[in-house]
Amino acid sequence: MLKACLNGARRCDEHLAVPVTPAELAADAARCAGLGAGAVHVHPRDAAGRESLHPSVIAAALDAIRAACPEVPVGVSTGAWIEPEPAARVTAVRAWTVLPDFASVNAHEPGAEAVAAALRERGVLVEAGLWTVDAVETYARWRVPAGRILVECMAEDPAVALADAAAMLSALPPSAAEGPPVLLHAEGPATWSVLAEAVHRGLHSRVGLEDTLLLPDGSIAPDNAALVVAALAAGAR
Repeated sequence: MLKACLNGARRCDEHLAVPVTPAELAADAARCAGLGAGAVHVHPRDAAGRESLHPSVIAAALDAIRAACPEVPVGVSTGAWIEPEPAARVTAVRAWTVLPDFASVNAHEPGAEAVAAALRERGVLVEAGLWTVDAVETYARWRVPAGRILVECMAEDPAVALADAAAMLSALPPSAAEGPPVLLHAEGPATWSVLAEAVHRGLHSRVGLEDTLLLPDGSIAPDNAALVVAALAAGAR
């Protein structure tokens, strides 16, 4: 599966094609899905443009995307930068009136397992975000099963990111081979090298303006759709 990560924390002054409003997210999601993206990951924003877990903000984004492409699974982030207080993140999840198909939870963040448990209680697939080998070990102690594992390489240097990917994948529990599917990706300059590694290993991956503004040849991507086309041409599915 290739997931389209449409906006993340990316600002419009970084790239004019970053979708922010529900309508923009919906239009972008439909374009990417039509090109072959198998899922969409978004960071909904409030009226001031801030990332938010508020029920009305989540609902507006999800409703718009599902109206535009109802067959495509859509997920959101629960990152601590959106809501630093762990208990508030749990409260927000429990108050959601419209549920995403999946939501990412970064294992290294305080209260991550409680957030994962709240999502699972509501029937939302949990994506365990693993940024380091230590995070892999933290995730291995969770009592909440994840539905998908995100191996997320944060180093900008492609060689370092690939080494980090190998280390984290090797550190996954032995049961991982028969457990949740793994999605491998990177950000910035390492995006395309790590996506190629995901293809080589037969793993899921993702691409979008959240992760990179550049196409594989180093030119500026005009939009998320162009990044999806490039990823599919590179062999991602």
